[in-house]
Amino acid sequence: MSVSGYILEPIREDDEFVLYRGRGRGTRTDKPDVLVLKPAAARPRLRSLNKLKHEYSLRDELLSEWAIRPLSLSQDDNEQATLVFECPGGEPLDRLVVGPMEMGQFLRISVGLATALIGMHKGGLIHRDLKPANVIVNPAAFQVWLTGFGIASRLVRERQNATPLESIEGTLAYMAPEQTGRMNRSIDSRSDLYALGVILYEMVTGRLPFSASDSMEWMHCHIARQPAPP
Repeated sequence: MSVSGYILEPIREDDEFVLYRGRGRGTRTDKPDVLVLKPAAARPRLRSLNKLKHEYSLRDELLSEWAIRPLSLSQDDNEQATLVFECPGGEPLDRLVVGPMEMGQFLRISVGLATALIGMHKGGLIHRDLKPANVIVNPAAFQVWLTGFGIASRLVRERQNATPLESIEGTLAYMAPEQTGRMNRSIDSRSDLYALGVILYEMVTGRLPFSASDSMEWMHCHIARQPAPP
């Protein structure tokens, strides 16, 4: 699927990827909106390309009730890849968490997020990188969808071996202790529930349960520290 006929508006950006909302050009168009994910680097790392390919490979397992479904994956001669998704509307959750969330809004989004997580786990997937940037919310209807399945696992349990800090996959601020590879525990659906707890804490308080200045400190926080009560 080509995105040449779309105007791309960035709605989320990090060191690895940029997520765009694509709208059809002109005032008269029957093209539906799409979401477009591209690597942030002009020459992306192989690991980033593999994440896009892996998410696209899961397209038949990602249901529209709880996930943003991939539509197409393309790669040009310059190794620049483009992953196109359905666009149900809404915004990344990290754009809504700008401080402590109003309690009614928090409860409705939390129910939608938990429901999406249940659907994913029933489908046999473990996300492994659950965070507000990978949650799309329709704030009017409080519908919630998950995205960012680049390192998702089909395994019921998965052993994470200790690897160099720069090779750990996932987002350290939301990472379950067993995902660090520094504990004698397997990764399973409960790892996503840990990340869900971090997200809910952040929604209620407007801040993360821990703060850290480097990767080693993040791992120590998740393994050995207790967060302050919200």
